[in-house]
Amino acid sequence: MSEYLHPYRDAAFVLRELVGFDALCEAAGLDEINGELAEAILEEAGKFGSEIWAPLNVVGDQNGATLDEIGVRETEGFAEAYQAFVESAWPTLTFPEAFGGQGLPNVLGTAANEIWQSANMAFGLCPMLTQGAAEAINHHGSEELKATWLPKLVSGEWTGTMNLTEPDAGSDLAAIKSKAVPEGEHYRITGQKIFITWGDHQMTDNIVHLVLARLPDAPAGVKGISLFVVPKFLLDENGEPGERNDVSCVSIEHKLGIHGSPTCTMSFGDDGGAIGYLVGEPHQGLAYMFTMMNHARQAVGLQGLAISERSYQQAVAYARERTQGTRRDGSKIAIIEFPDVRRMLMQMRASIEAMRGVELLAAAEADRVSASKDETAAARHQERVELFTPIVKGWLTELAQEVTYLGVQVHGGMGFVEECGAAQHYRDARILTIYEGTTGIQALDLVGRKMLRNNGVAVTALLDEIGQSVEQLRTEPSLGELAERLGAGLENARQACAWLLDKGSQSPSAPGAVSVPFMMQMGYLCGAWVLSRMAQSAQQQLAAGEGDSDFLRAKVTTARFYCEHLLPRTEGLLQTVTGGSDSVMELPESQF
Repeated sequence: MSEYLHPYRDAAFVLRELVGFDALCEAAGLDEINGELAEAILEEAGKFGSEIWAPLNVVGDQNGATLDEIGVRETEGFAEAYQAFVESAWPTLTFPEAFGGQGLPNVLGTAANEIWQSANMAFGLCPMLTQGAAEAINHHGSEELKATWLPKLVSGEWTGTMNLTEPDAGSDLAAIKSKAVPEGEHYRITGQKIFITWGDHQMTDNIVHLVLARLPDAPAGVKGISLFVVPKFLLDENGEPGERNDVSCVSIEHKLGIHGSPTCTMSFGDDGGAIGYLVGEPHQGLAYMFTMMNHARQAVGLQGLAISERSYQQAVAYARERTQGTRRDGSKIAIIEFPDVRRMLMQMRASIEAMRGVELLAAAEADRVSASKDETAAARHQERVELFTPIVKGWLTELAQEVTYLGVQVHGGMGFVEECGAAQHYRDARILTIYEGTTGIQALDLVGRKMLRNNGVAVTALLDEIGQSVEQLRTEPSLGELAERLGAGLENARQACAWLLDKGSQSPSAPGAVSVPFMMQMGYLCGAWVLSRMAQSAQQQLAAGEGDSDFLRAKVTTARFYCEHLLPRTEGLLQTVTGGSDSVMELPESQF
């Protein structure tokens, strides 16, 4: 099992050359923040993740969370590692200074979060959800609610959760049955929630649950859902955890992967009702929760990148060490010299670098919303955030299945043996296409809400921007082939968009039948786009004699491989989108 080391140099290159990090910080008024500081932060975070969290990854897999009369007990060693995380102030990176945060850009926090997820994805879910809970309270809570709960969520002294799903209400949140009854300045919450990640543990003094429930006068459907803060422990007159609230974990799931992360069934109100506090206005809970959910969707996409990186590093280390066959002089041949092993490693590498580029580009759009000086610019960047979100969540997590599969394959028979470690990454990755909205839900969101609803305006704007990049690539003679391949992938996407816009108005089932192929097509195209842009920057630096020539040549080669081996998938996906919808719904149900 290889030692994990975060590739902070590649993340720093993406921030500098693709995101334009220095200009972004200048626009946001962050005069003391720049790419050099960002790289130093990521280097230190990489050391922390490698030394403190990564060694516990296999421990959590083999000795997952347990439940007893006290509640959920996390894996041994997790509590100490979490406290080290808090004491190093890593949770505070991107939060407002008013609540104890450092006020750094969202995109830098995203790059740092890749470290935690690569080092120990099951463990990294805990601060990931805390960050989302704090974002929701900050955006929608009253000043009193923010003052009460945010400082210790921001510091990481308390953790947060998201409680949506119920036994009879999975993705259909309109079916939620949990109730909230007014009682003075608070509410009594009753109901049960399932699949609650890190719903209970002993690592912190308190856990702040965000819970969807219905008021007695709530209208039916999603318009009748409200959002509540329901703490594990109620606060005393000094604002410290005191009396235990009427909330508990009644069971934990036994899962395929992420064993170190307790997935809880939470019960609210077994003994009279849990005390909760309304967030914002009544009946607006679903809209508020989407602040947390959209943050979580991009974060889960990041997990797809992170677990892929961990799998890749282990595969490379194994391929260098594993020998197969001998030369005439009797020396052993490392399997990394075999062309097919190289193909698999290159496919992993190219996929990962494309994923990282798309993820960080999407994260930077959120910073641009905040930094925009006028409402029109802010709206444009927000539209891009919303367009990228289903691609990031859907495409990155689906591609992670293939990358971690290749990680097992590089190991051969040893990859199928648990002691090797490659199988854990494959198992852990499997949940990513499911939670926070399945791949199908992301694809429907992309096609329905982000394209058909506004007649393709946002998608067309993105495709036009990619078209500008194609023209810029054509000015670099050495990158002419990249330009032609990216241009062909772009044309495939344009044709698919035109078909969907036309067919969507004629057939109610056609868009849904081919939404996943379309989403994957857009993902592969965006991956080629970001890699080609970085290859152009690398080529210009090489021509100027700047930078690390080996690193820069690798960027160009990786982009070339991607455009030769992965981008052509857009052609096949185009054929599926434009010709594969009728057969999806043709068979009668009785034939299944």
